Amino acid sequence: MTHQSVANTAIHDGGDTRPVTAPDIAVRLVGALLALAVATVHVADQGGVTAFTSPAWIGWGYRIIEVGGVLTALVLLLPRPPRPAPAWAGWAAGALLGVGPFVAYILSRSVGVPGDSGDVGNWGYWVGTVSLFIEATLVVLSVSMLLALRQLRST
Repeated sequence: MTHQSVANTAIHDGGDTRPVTAPDIAVRLVGALLALAVATVHVADQGGVTAFTSPAWIGWGYRIIEVGGVLTALVLLLPRPPRPAPAWAGWAAGALLGVGPFVAYILSRSVGVPGDSGDVGNWGYWVGTVSLFIEATLVVLSVSMLLALRQLRST
């Protein structure tokens, strides 16, 4: 089970029910690609790698998301020892990477954030919408894997 991720789904084939597992590297690769997609969307929204969004605290927030996306992808792709215990760090980082910008986007569009009230009500921004889908997918995958690891550890 060290090379497979746990999925409590069953295949029903003529009365035969067996658990379905996905190769661990495939699931980690999907997580890494989602983390890189979060970083890429924020680079695009900021106007490129060398651009810096104003106010400065938002620009630094973008930098943290961009670097965090790359680091999360690396942690998810690094080879691991056969024990599943250290695997939680990459998935926890993925959950945080998805939740942070998701909440910030909702706040910036609903009540506004300090220094940037111009985006209140701007729900039609397509880059933001794409970002929300990517971040939500990363959160769902990361939380699912954290729960599966917790269940695996308790058995």
